[in-house]
Amino acid sequence: MAKQTFTTGQVLTAAQMTSLQQTAMGGGSATAKTTSYVLVAADAGTTVAMNAAGSTTITVNTSLFAAGDVVFIQNLGAGATTITAGTATVTTSGSLVLAQNQGGKLYFTSASAAIFFQFATPASGDIEGVTAGTGLSGGGTSGTVTLSINTAVTADLTTAQTLTNKTLTTPTISSPKISSTYTAKTAAYTFASGDEGQLFSMNNAATQQFNIPTDATFNFAVGTEINVFWITGAGQPTIGAATPGTTTVISTGATSATPKLRVANSGATCKKIAANSWIVFGDLA
Repeated sequence: MAKQTFTTGQVLTAAQMTSLQQTAMGGGSATAKTTSYVLVAADAGTTVAMNAAGSTTITVNTSLFAAGDVVFIQNLGAGATTITAGTATVTTSGSLVLAQNQGGKLYFTSASAAIFFQFATPASGDIEGVTAGTGLSGGGTSGTVTLSINTAVTADLTTAQTLTNKTLTTPTISSPKISSTYTAKTAAYTFASGDEGQLFSMNNAATQQFNIPTDATFNFAVGTEINVFWITGAGQPTIGAATPGTTTVISTGATSATPKLRVANSGATCKKIAANSWIVFGDLA
């Protein structure tokens, strides 16, 4: 029943009394809406029931209602209904967005201000918001919210990702097997980023050298290994520092700082043991 004006001595019918009782109990006549709606003065004391498949709004303007007036609002449709302050002010401690089967009471404290008291429903619960923490995305403050793994920050088991600066403790790798790449060289070569764990061969008529750079050029991690071998060619390959005064190379070779591969098809491993310090071991001369 809409808000009524009564006169002294007026006699109310049973139907009017029933309607007043229903309104006082939060029931009463309901106005069905299927599109966004702007409240009018006649809505005081009634229920506005939105029923739409898509999102809608219920707008509240000033100078239509008096202090103490109440409008009940329901959302029966699948689309969310948002109570929107037009020219009036609307405050709430809950949410102004109503999901399906949610509702509440719009109580006017003046002609230009109202408080919306949302009725608790199983869909809203007592959680007021979900915030996505580090490594997560999503969240929200109303309706049904979803949290997802932010794969730009957190590794998961299904997304193809590159791990950087991660330490694996006692991992067991079953497939694929760990393998290295092989690169054939025909001229002197200085190791660079990306060569860690790889295999290089040398083939030249004259002696050529595998050069180990200074840490200033490229700072390989301590423990890095690089493998080399002499595949063919008359030139006997050597291994040494690109800058001997800065980088130290030791080996069992005849010349410790620049060992030679002993014969064709012989190989060696270069391993970094400290800053600007490497050891070469293998089939050396």
